[in-house]
Amino acid sequence: MRFARLLQPKQKSQSAWTPPPITAKGLSLTARRSCSCGAPVYFSATGPLRAQDKSKRKIAFGRGQTGNRHEKVKPPAELDPAPDHRTIGTAQSLFTTHTSSPGAPFFQPDGTHIFNKLTAFLRAQYPAFGFREVLTPTMYKQSLWEQSGHWANYKDDMFTVTRSSSHKPEAVPVEFSDERMQPKKYVDEDTEPEEFGLKPMNCPGHCILFQSQRRSYRDLPIRYADFSPLHRNEISGALSGLTRVRRFHQDDGHIFCRPSQVKSEISKSLDFVRLVYQTLGFQDYALVLSTRPKKDYIGTLDEWNRAEDQLKEALDASKTLWSTNPGDGAFYGPKIDVIVRDSDGKKHQTATIQLDFQLPKRFLLGYEAPAPELEAKGEPTTNSVSRQTMGTVTPVMIHRAVLGSLERFMALLLEHHNGQLPFWLSPRQVIILTVTDNSPVIKFAKNLKDSLSNTALTNLPKQIHCRTYTVDVDDSGDSISQKIVRAKNKKYNMICVVGERNIAGAKKEGEWPTLDVDVTAQPNQRKTWDAIEKIRPGSQAPVQKDRGVGSNFRKMSPGVRLRVDQCKKLMRTLTEEYL
Repeated sequence: MRFARLLQPKQKSQSAWTPPPITAKGLSLTARRSCSCGAPVYFSATGPLRAQDKSKRKIAFGRGQTGNRHEKVKPPAELDPAPDHRTIGTAQSLFTTHTSSPGAPFFQPDGTHIFNKLTAFLRAQYPAFGFREVLTPTMYKQSLWEQSGHWANYKDDMFTVTRSSSHKPEAVPVEFSDERMQPKKYVDEDTEPEEFGLKPMNCPGHCILFQSQRRSYRDLPIRYADFSPLHRNEISGALSGLTRVRRFHQDDGHIFCRPSQVKSEISKSLDFVRLVYQTLGFQDYALVLSTRPKKDYIGTLDEWNRAEDQLKEALDASKTLWSTNPGDGAFYGPKIDVIVRDSDGKKHQTATIQLDFQLPKRFLLGYEAPAPELEAKGEPTTNSVSRQTMGTVTPVMIHRAVLGSLERFMALLLEHHNGQLPFWLSPRQVIILTVTDNSPVIKFAKNLKDSLSNTALTNLPKQIHCRTYTVDVDDSGDSISQKIVRAKNKKYNMICVVGERNIAGAKKEGEWPTLDVDVTAQPNQRKTWDAIEKIRPGSQAPVQKDRGVGSNFRKMSPGVRLRVDQCKKLMRTLTEEYL
């Protein structure tokens, strides 16, 4: 917009700006399309100007008039602050922290529910991608960390434990007639004090697992997955909620493969990342390839170039936009990082796919293969003469984490959904609200809870169904409107209202009782109502109708009437389709 400057008599000015009239006594007027208190500041255009809060503007009245003919300017609604997972975690009783263990969050039952759902989701995908889950120790001797290189390069970020020398009670002398029956002297090879380190990562333990058996090229690739807790000695000032902690869990995975299998394994890992992130609602993520550092790297240039080319080919095949971060690779291999943004726009590195040239050599890992020289170059041959020569080849190791730190990813999920998690992940899936507090209605609601949650115990002992749901009941004496508001504030995904009418409908033999169900709290409304339409044809999603500018929006009834069996089918569908 451009400014215009006009010089004109007051009569013309009065006609141009009425109502209200501009009153002046014998003055010539200089009119400007924009003005401010104090000396005027001249601008050629509005570009340099910032938007101002209308609520801070004042209105002047001529000749002491106090009547306000202008419509009062209402303060604009303040922008909601960006969601903070710490605030959400406290409001929903998901986790807490304590000075007795800084950087190690205490998960409440509902927070543990989310954690377990995430790990169960990943475990369900592992068979399709060829991963087998393992369990490894939390603490290793200093000698192992020296072998892996962590003691020299990572010790300051590790927690260490010193084991004191052994103290054994003195043996009680016993006489035997036969020297062969004399007790043998106890020998302890571990009597000297030694330092241990809590593991900050799982790769050394997985190398030990690979090394524990003789391997053939036919056995590869071998894929290990591990959810063991990890510990890293973060400085106190950096600790923050779930995003920066000292004790955490990682969906850690390591792939031991032949050099010729690297490209296909990287492609499968990228497919795994895409599947998981689209399911969790992070469609917009960035892929970044970090290449060889300029100095302080191990391996030959030929190995690095071949590895980077394989990563680039896999990235191109993924049909996902990616960028390059030159020289930012680890000293032992190039890597692919997955970057997501939180509610403040801050970038977080979550998933990673990392090639490692160093660790397999440090642990002397190997597998038997024909034509070992060609095998090591990623050029397996079918020549019968060459294949007669067998030899040991060092496998390629791929570090892979899809979510990264589960604690940090939980924080991103809570902020991304503003605390309203999808049904399959939510710790508050269903709540049953009673219209009245009379005994028949309350009894019906409690029986309905057992039916919907799949936790009814009729004849003990009886196994609980493996698929259960979290269902609560609010049978307080509050009004139904108060109960609905309370349920929505607690982020329940599905609200079921029951009353005497529902009980009356259930008295007919062979008929299912009906429920009034509200699913407007579901994050993905379109897919949720598509599922309802399949279960109960003719159901329509709630819509908003604009009744004109300046008027309120009228929302249609958000509820849908479902039979109990239809409600159970909907819950099963939302879980199976990760909605």
